[in-house]
Amino acid sequence: MREAVFVRRRAPHWQALEAVLEDARADPDVLADGYVRLGDDLAYAKTFYAGSATAAYLNDLSGQAHAQIYRNRREERGRLRRFWTHEIPLAVYASRRALIASLLLFVGAVGIGIVSSANDDGFVRLILGDGYVNMTLANIEDGDPFAVYKDAHPADMALGIAVNNIRVSFLAFAGFFPQAGLPGASVGTGSVLVSNGIMVGAFAHLFAAQGLVADWFRVVFIHGMLELTAIVIAGGAGLTMWNAVLFPGTYPRLAAFRRGATRGLKVIVGLVPVFAFAAVLEGVVTRRTEMPLWASAVVIGGSAAFLVYYFVYLPASRGRAAHA
Repeated sequence: MREAVFVRRRAPHWQALEAVLEDARADPDVLADGYVRLGDDLAYAKTFYAGSATAAYLNDLSGQAHAQIYRNRREERGRLRRFWTHEIPLAVYASRRALIASLLLFVGAVGIGIVSSANDDGFVRLILGDGYVNMTLANIEDGDPFAVYKDAHPADMALGIAVNNIRVSFLAFAGFFPQAGLPGASVGTGSVLVSNGIMVGAFAHLFAAQGLVADWFRVVFIHGMLELTAIVIAGGAGLTMWNAVLFPGTYPRLAAFRRGATRGLKVIVGLVPVFAFAAVLEGVVTRRTEMPLWASAVVIGGSAAFLVYYFVYLPASRGRAAHA
């Protein structure tokens, strides 16, 4: 890229950072984000325009920002709170396109699982295994379709589920193919989303074919609302990281990867409590299949409200404020 084009494209961001440096009441998170972006621009300028006026200007601006951030720096109060209420939502906002792509990919895979199961009686057994399908059908005949959630001790079950959920989220984020365990970047992330989506679709059809689709939603979504959404978000975090390498824009690929990985890791950290609580729900609450419909609705609705607030409303609010 020619130096003039680089300057024209990035100059508004540098001017915005200069304005932040001059504002004593500026949001520290905005200053930190601008400083990180400036570091990437400086690295790019030193690589391709070494010794130029642009590189010198960016180096000077970087020094000013560094001085303001670290001068007489004390350990900030409320740092942990700001991480959860600002940094993670901003990372989600920056990853919104990848998250939407992850959601569409997962929902499409669920649809494939449902349609394939409806048109091929052997598809459900191929995906879920004969043992699981036979056990489920036997439970349905015995009048307890969801007895599988009652087999283990609640604490042991919750711990095992939490470990498995974290494993799946890591596979989705890191882009490993679920069967081979080999890195596949964005393709690997997509593979995890598709395989899990097809499994969910086949699982749903197994109960729908027995006339239990309403019961399936009522019981499974007690934990599934959080669990499935978290898998989609983990996939979006993975796409954020790997797509930064595939489409680095004006940044060197290493710098783009670092930016994408930082955003993705923040999103993954934000999912840890979600996976943990989903595991507790699955191990302790889902087994209460006799609980009334209103109680299930409260749990599912509360989970949905939290997800919408923390992963949709709050990121949009923080993102608009940061770019105002």
